[in-house]
Amino acid sequence: MAIQWFPGHMHLTRKAIQERIKAIDVVIELLDARLPGSSANPMLAEMTAGKPALKVLNKQDLADPARTALWLTHYNAMPGVRALPLDASMTTPAKALVAACHELAPNRGGMAKPMRVLICGIPNVGKSTLINTLKGKRAAKTGDEAGVTKLEQRITIADDFYLYDTPGVLWPRIIVAKSGYNLAASGAIGKNAFDEEEVALELLDYLRQHYAEPLQVRYKLTGVADMTDEQLLDAIGRKRGALQSGGKINLQKAAEIVIHDFRACAIGRMTLETPTEFADWLAAGQKLDAERQLKKDAIELDRKIRFKKVPRPPRVADAGVEE
Repeated sequence: MAIQWFPGHMHLTRKAIQERIKAIDVVIELLDARLPGSSANPMLAEMTAGKPALKVLNKQDLADPARTALWLTHYNAMPGVRALPLDASMTTPAKALVAACHELAPNRGGMAKPMRVLICGIPNVGKSTLINTLKGKRAAKTGDEAGVTKLEQRITIADDFYLYDTPGVLWPRIIVAKSGYNLAASGAIGKNAFDEEEVALELLDYLRQHYAEPLQVRYKLTGVADMTDEQLLDAIGRKRGALQSGGKINLQKAAEIVIHDFRACAIGRMTLETPTEFADWLAAGQKLDAERQLKKDAIELDRKIRFKKVPRPPRVADAGVEE
């Protein structure tokens, strides 16, 4: 299953970012520390190319600390990029973002040249909560679901520091299949755009390989690493009482339990990807996408030839190539 979710307001957000970026000094991109690669928007990277970037690994209190360190090293090695871990509810670390922006754009500041910062991120990554922490009051609407912010807002953090908030935005086509599942598990994708059972199975398949012990503790199971994802979902459903008449497991209910527990950090602090894993997934996704495009181009060319919109290309023999 390929998970895709790009509601109409996201098209408007993309256009708004393209216009706003011309006058922006620093771009802050909030990433989900549990899936830093999957939550980095490739469309945003293309639109903001050349601008100093601050990558903020938000929800770091829910993520695996060792893996967060790997991702910080990964992003801090990129030119023109700084990376910081953050829990959006923590006041002091949030203020560090202002200092980091001034480091990235040292020539901006003061009333003559106020700092203009664009803050972006996927839906439900915690932007509004962070803005409210920076501002010290409820400046932005928050909610534990994707797509709460619908319009761009300008928020004055200080007399010479303007923050432009944008709605959470994904990208039109997710080519990394694993990213689609991870985004769905995190709550970044609208719940009507994916199948909970399939997402839970993908999530459990990864967790049983990398976080078997926390799963065993949470659900009072043994031998988790040796189970298939289907067996594990079935066992969790049985342990948590997700039963239908006749003792049959309600897999939908079991899947909802697993996804909820992951989002709430009830299983433990965990991260669904490392920089190396994501690089491999991305390379595979790009290769598959290129192959799909070649097939699509061939079909389109054949259609144009059949309807005589373009001439049929000469065969090698017709071109007079000697053997």
